[in-house]
Amino acid sequence: MPETHSYHLSRVFNAPLKFVYEWCTDYREDDNQITGSKTQRKILQKTTRRVIYLSAYEREGKMITGVNIVTLQPPNGWTLEYLGEEEDETGKYQLTRLGPRKTRLDMTFTDKYKISNSPTKEEDKSHTDQIWAKYVARLEMDYSSSA
Repeated sequence: MPETHSYHLSRVFNAPLKFVYEWCTDYREDDNQITGSKTQRKILQKTTRRVIYLSAYEREGKMITGVNIVTLQPPNGWTLEYLGEEEDETGKYQLTRLGPRKTRLDMTFTDKYKISNSPTKEEDKSHTDQIWAKYVARLEMDYSSSA
């Protein structure tokens, strides 16, 4: 039976909230290079309030596609709605200023799988945590080089 689960993650950045928000919401087609992911991204729309992009990846020899709708809520939040062939996902992202150069990102995700051999909650959380560890490292490197 397909699984539905929710989980929460937090990450702290050594960068000001404004920089973190702008960096995290500057969706680009080459973002997969930051994490080493083979997922391809095609930006369909990018405005000050919304980003829509397609994502495609290969799983067991088959291309899996989905559409991502990101609603921007400046200056400190955004939401994600992903509608895919194998799963639907919602994500809520909230930034909190911890100091002049320190920002926390709280993330909550709900995954609703349409397939029977879906990842567990722990696998999804671990995978997302690994991705965000790479984003934190790159964001902090980008901030250091811009300061």
